Amino acid sequence: MEEAIVIKNNTIRLQAMLDKTSAGRAVVITHPHPLYGGNMDNPVVLQMTKSFARKGFTTLRFNFRGTAGSTGMYDNGQGEQTDVTATLAFLKNLGIQTLFLAGYSFGARINASVVSQGYDIKDHVMVSPPVGFLSFDDIETLLSTGLIITGQEDDIAPPDMVQAHIHRWKISPEFHIIPGCDHFYGGCLDQLGEILEHYLKNDN
Repeated sequence: MEEAIVIKNNTIRLQAMLDKTSAGRAVVITHPHPLYGGNMDNPVVLQMTKSFARKGFTTLRFNFRGTAGSTGMYDNGQGEQTDVTATLAFLKNLGIQTLFLAGYSFGARINASVVSQGYDIKDHVMVSPPVGFLSFDDIETLLSTGLIITGQEDDIAPPDMVQAHIHRWKISPEFHIIPGCDHFYGGCLDQLGEILEHYLKNDN
């Protein structure tokens, strides 16, 4: 069961929900753009959290700075990167060494910055990385990325643009395109969960 916690990132206090079910592996899940209504209670984030929990992960979702109950202000993606590393450090301090990072939309963009800088995680999952909305040009490679999902009708994460970035990053993740699905996954949440859970079942 999830419990409400607060994670400190220097002077910032991050509102978070923790479900500590495993001492072996855990995931931090990040949310869509806070300036467009994104927060940790987004339906896609909740579906991702549920799928990881079903596969025995400790899950941690949180609100970026300046969002809902988190203090501070939006920082154009810079401070948000330290929000992610603070949550990962929190899990490490719990004694969990095998860490996954998963993000949706803006959250996937912030996570990509953290991963590309070499943060030590086991696996990286991206749901609808917003390559049609935000620049990923500074991301040279994402070596720990195992799974990328987008929708066939997603105009913020268009499949052809996502594929072009995968090629540029020189990685070979599982890449799933959900037919008839747009960026908001209306009517597609079950399919998203099935893809994610199947992937996690096969993860070693």
